[in-house]
Amino acid sequence: MPKLVRDRIPELFPAYTYRVLDKAEYRPALLAKLEEEVQEYLTDRTPEELADVLEVLHALAALHGLTPDGLEALRARKAAERGGLAGRVWLEEHVTHKEPNAR
Repeated sequence: MPKLVRDRIPELFPAYTYRVLDKAEYRPALLAKLEEEVQEYLTDRTPEELADVLEVLHALAALHGLTPDGLEALRARKAAERGGLAGRVWLEEHVTHKEPNAR
């Protein structure tokens, strides 16, 4: 099955056929790789699979012009504004309120 693989895979497994994706092919391949790695993490729940997810996230961040440090700064800023997930807060119900003067 054709798929995006890590850069050193061709030298580790030279018997296969490889090619370099062009820019238009790269983003969709990364998104498919993200789905693959997240599914593997959900199945195995190992730190190694989580590291694979992070590798794909770093590659996607680079497409947005972000370094890993830049991505971390963005995450930290959002956490400072809205909090993180360590508090384990669960939203039980979402209620939409109308403003008194809304039409």
